[in-house]
Amino acid sequence: MVRPTMEDVALRAGVSRALVSLVMRGSPKVSEMRRTAVLKAAEELGYSPHAMARSLASRTSTVLGVMVSDLHNAFFAEVVDGIDEVAREQGFDIIINTGGRSPARERRALESLLSFRPAGLILLSPVVPATAIGKAAEQLPIVLVARSSRVSTVDTVNDDGEQGARLAVDHLVSLGHKRIAHLDGGEGTQAGPRRRGYVTAMEAHGLAPQVVSSEYTDAAGARAIRSLIADGSLPTAILSCNDFNAVGAISALEDAGLRVPADVSVVGYDNTSLAALRHVSLTTIDQPRAEFGRLAALALLQRVRDERTDPVRHLLNPSLVVRNTTAPPGGLR
Repeated sequence: MVRPTMEDVALRAGVSRALVSLVMRGSPKVSEMRRTAVLKAAEELGYSPHAMARSLASRTSTVLGVMVSDLHNAFFAEVVDGIDEVAREQGFDIIINTGGRSPARERRALESLLSFRPAGLILLSPVVPATAIGKAAEQLPIVLVARSSRVSTVDTVNDDGEQGARLAVDHLVSLGHKRIAHLDGGEGTQAGPRRRGYVTAMEAHGLAPQVVSSEYTDAAGARAIRSLIADGSLPTAILSCNDFNAVGAISALEDAGLRVPADVSVVGYDNTSLAALRHVSLTTIDQPRAEFGRLAALALLQRVRDERTDPVRHLLNPSLVVRNTTAPPGGLR
């Protein structure tokens, strides 16, 4: 089936192609009678304007590009909800792709988004080199979520990862835990602040930090637990780098015949919808995911509309959400 074109709509409505273009762009220069005729013809033909072609023709775009780090992680879906809410309110559409947490793949994904000539880009926890982000920012506005930047043309939205990790450690210490390990996020964005917050909090309580190399995935969380069990260094409590990692850690603990929280307490990070499921009920650190998305979209649109040139650096405060995966260590109950 041949897709109808703007010329087909013009022929059906008995008007020029230029007038159809004005109607599709929402121009006020068209009479109501002709606007109605064009829209009626478009509906009869099943015509809808191609967003990319419309952008090329008008030299403007109503499309925002979004690159997601990991499609398996609910955190990013909830951030996208916030982006989409603002985009729709402001008359913009979004296109989404992913780089799968790989710098090389993310570079290609970034180039792919740029080829659509969007009005701007929002990159969620990207691991692509800063040089690639800076180069892209020379072409269009960019906002980073869950990653910092010193580039003045790039805006950022983050949580205070150090504070969040301290909240988790303080909670576990208040329950009586002294041996608390942190399954860190490796080279992932925001892993550094969370790691620093954990170490600072442990030292403030006079406790020895135990940082275990891991990643922001459930498989990595499970591997880290198996390694701790194998070398006999399993602590009484775990602070995972995110909820996804924590779920993998819990799975590995249960596979080993250990009970959560009776034998080992576990704290996640993000407070995704996964953490709130009744059979998971994960104690975690809350990041306002939808608010991240809303703030990122609003910051981007300010740049798109030339309303601001100074960089925005949003830093949101995390909070502790206590559920069923933390309790006093066995000897204290």
